[in-house]
Amino acid sequence: MYYPEEVIEEVRARNDIVDVISSYVGLKRVGSNFTCCCPFHSEKTPSFSVSRQKQMFYCFGCHEGGNVFSFIMKYEHFTFPEALKYLAERVGYSLPEVEPSEEEKKRANRKQQLRDVNNAAAAYFHYILTKTERGKLGYAYFTEKRGFTDKTIAEFGLGFADIYSDDLYKYLKKRGFSDQVMRDAGLVDFDERQGPHDKFWNRVMVPILDMNSKCIAFGGRVLGDAKPKYLNTRETELFDKSHNLFALYRAKRSKRRGMILCEGYMDVITQHQAGFDNAIASLGTAFTPGQAALIKRYTKEVYLAYDSDAAGTKAALKAIKILRDHDIQQRVVDLSPHKDPDEFLSAEGPDAYEDRLRNAISGRMFEIRRAAGEYRLGDPEEKTAFIHAVARIIAGSPDVAARASYIETVAGEYGLPPEILQQEVSRIGLSGLDTQTSSEEGDSENEGVPYRSPDTGQSRKYRDTELKEDRAETRLLTWMVNRPELFKTLAPHISEEDFTGRTREVAEQLFRQYKETGNVNPAALLNRYEESEDQRVIAGIMSNELPFEADADSAGKALTELVRKVKLKAVDEKLRAGEGSAIELARKKKEIQRIVIHV
Repeated sequence: MYYPEEVIEEVRARNDIVDVISSYVGLKRVGSNFTCCCPFHSEKTPSFSVSRQKQMFYCFGCHEGGNVFSFIMKYEHFTFPEALKYLAERVGYSLPEVEPSEEEKKRANRKQQLRDVNNAAAAYFHYILTKTERGKLGYAYFTEKRGFTDKTIAEFGLGFADIYSDDLYKYLKKRGFSDQVMRDAGLVDFDERQGPHDKFWNRVMVPILDMNSKCIAFGGRVLGDAKPKYLNTRETELFDKSHNLFALYRAKRSKRRGMILCEGYMDVITQHQAGFDNAIASLGTAFTPGQAALIKRYTKEVYLAYDSDAAGTKAALKAIKILRDHDIQQRVVDLSPHKDPDEFLSAEGPDAYEDRLRNAISGRMFEIRRAAGEYRLGDPEEKTAFIHAVARIIAGSPDVAARASYIETVAGEYGLPPEILQQEVSRIGLSGLDTQTSSEEGDSENEGVPYRSPDTGQSRKYRDTELKEDRAETRLLTWMVNRPELFKTLAPHISEEDFTGRTREVAEQLFRQYKETGNVNPAALLNRYEESEDQRVIAGIMSNELPFEADADSAGKALTELVRKVKLKAVDEKLRAGEGSAIELARKKKEIQRIVIHV
């Protein structure tokens, strides 16, 4: 589908890339750019950068990049015309009528065939369940075991896949659907020996609908002892598990506060029947950043109603971190002594469930209470370890008032000295070294963050492990940029020669600026780095603000810890490089441990 260049540019110009991307992920300003963990690959350290000035994005890990069209096409799995139409509608711009190309017609026709075959299968499954003798077994499961009414069965289009393994295939074949379309929709498998056989048979069926209420996939639960117990449609051109949520097409219309995130289809359907029509669930996989971004379009508050067993608790902790990354408030629902929402509602009813929702605790408080169960608070050493663990959790909150509230609440609930907890939170927050990471998805597979020496022009790359090792150095430089008077305070203890890796040249230039002018000029330093990628890295070091206020004592302790870490790392680097004797370096380590900074 061809559109004039001026039309494309008009749509692009009306859609600010920061505004568009921030509707999907939680962007945070770093220097003149915005950054977050990449929505296109798993990572712990944010490497996704958005420039409002250039109207472009780039991930330093997976190297995805482009303009606002590129982002929408990648994220939504849209073609260019689909992305153009989406962005035009977003800003109320009317696109001119144009004739689609033959290739676009073929692609649109293919997607429509996949939708048609899924809708035909859903109608057939529902017909078997509600209109035939063969569906009685499935109907009994839904009505007697699950307690679903006929109205609920109809609203969710529930169905039953017959006991014969080629029943659906024969039906769809009679309807004129090709083998290729059935295969590509994930409904039928083909074997050279056995021929065609249905993906779903002898199962109660739950259709999965997209945001336009069109069937794109199925979830099926076997009746009997066959494995697997639950089976979902594999990913297809229509169905991407990581970017869809069960019943979101209904929940987005709910008048209730926030959304309730569950683990299973049946939990969701039970809640909708009980009046909680804001319930949704992930699709047979762990909760993903893509699903969080989808939720963020409709709400900024999520109630986690996961199973109350160990596996459910672990899943909830991971979901909390993902939601937090997307600036979505998390609250955890206590379902004990019951296992899941379905069991809770069956045993105690909607009013009791409403109370549990009303009393749901914050994600951070849930993390604290889980941590409390891992320590014997009657033992002084374990109580101290608990204080450190809790302080790390509280220090992760960017809000000053929230941290104060958590300190007061936790100190009172667990009998902790509030002033000690406050000091530990400040120490961790000021050092920035021990706060919990925002994800447990595993290490990023980043190839590295590019860095160019302003003097030699040679490019280097640093992997995530190096970035983590540099955290003490970058944090200390951030302090010194924000409070230049620290150069004089720290002069007896540290110099540019104590910095290593990517921070060495930055430190050298900052120390040189201070010696020459008595101040530092981050903007002038940034001018030495021509590449936007390099500027993002340096801008991260030169953060314009420190999120924690501190008294002189807390600041001194935090700086002492940072200076020691920086200098000890430098000594370790020399030891690995074989520079100096082990005895001499060991003596230096002892001297470093005696450093105390007073502010």
